[in-house]
Amino acid sequence: MSLSRKTAVAGVFEHPTRFAPDKSLFQIMAESVRGALDDAGLTIKDVNGLCTTGIGMSGMGIVGLCDYLNLTPNFVDSTSIGGSSFVAHTAHAAAAIHAGLCDVCVVVYGSTAASSRFAIGTGGERGGAGDPCDQYEIPFGPTTVGAYAMVAQRHMHDYGTTSEQLAEIAVTTRLHASMNPAAKYRDPITVEDVLASRIISSPLHLLDCCIISDGGGALVITSAERARDLKKKPVYILGAGETVRHAARGQRDFLEIAAAQSGRLAFERAGVAHKDIDMAMIYDSFTITVLATLENLGFCKRGEGGAFVSGGRLRFDGEFPINTDGGGLSSNHPGMRGIFLVIEATKQLRGECGPRQVKDCKIALAHGTGGALGTRHSGATLILSNQ
Repeated sequence: MSLSRKTAVAGVFEHPTRFAPDKSLFQIMAESVRGALDDAGLTIKDVNGLCTTGIGMSGMGIVGLCDYLNLTPNFVDSTSIGGSSFVAHTAHAAAAIHAGLCDVCVVVYGSTAASSRFAIGTGGERGGAGDPCDQYEIPFGPTTVGAYAMVAQRHMHDYGTTSEQLAEIAVTTRLHASMNPAAKYRDPITVEDVLASRIISSPLHLLDCCIISDGGGALVITSAERARDLKKKPVYILGAGETVRHAARGQRDFLEIAAAQSGRLAFERAGVAHKDIDMAMIYDSFTITVLATLENLGFCKRGEGGAFVSGGRLRFDGEFPINTDGGGLSSNHPGMRGIFLVIEATKQLRGECGPRQVKDCKIALAHGTGGALGTRHSGATLILSNQ
């Protein structure tokens, strides 16, 4: 069953806060829902589907959020696969609408990670209580950043990738953040600045790592037919894919990540080729995440990622623009960043990004990563079009 162009993103909203000690988790989420509905020209009375998950929410947090929003939806989805969750939720909402389970579905996320002083990725238990896989990792590590650092070390060892090449990713996203008034860090940086920042887990420097912020956002998904009559130009969902990777009983190749599978599925279902993609939003928990994801999605061959990300190719005015909002490296990273990938991709396809707008943007890709590349992680890929 093809979902291509049957459903659309009809409204988006990114909460402007990066530090909100005066707001609760649900308040940020409710304000985001209101903003996305206003963007679409709809009201909360139109909503009969809800997707959410997140840091700080209990296992039944979606029920509490329904209470807070006074919703009794026909469809709910609290799939929790880390930072890729909301990319996956977008596809799930599309499938639910196409199947007649709901008509208007809101995907929402909120977090007070910064104001709650939650040190994301620095250690501690990552899995659920009693997860048998964690018994081998929690006592000895690695931390999240340590796991990504080992992937970077392996890539450098096998292919000669350099810290300078990784640094170019951080420099590019900071350039984009400088054109985004909502971004947390907007002062320009250079490759030299990245290399001069302190080592967090070798070879990753401070500026190779995502920031920690508060934040939130929401998406409104509905049928293509209904979206055409709403306030904003529809952004059609062409195809999606999702999967996970894990240690595979010790047999895994750690440079093959979930994107290799989810990306292939998304391209097949969308019926488009790599050359058709005008810009991409790639989860950037660390610079190595971007490089490995681009290789696994097939935008360059394995081992060629270092050269691919160099020379300004990833700039908003370059050959293959990515992360035009400033990404998790400079704009915001409240803990699970997938929703912001879809928000920015939608804004680019609508031509709403001002000085950082990608010229003639018709098809965009968003790829989320959850968990840690060096241990267990998820991947979700979404392809969108304004045509």
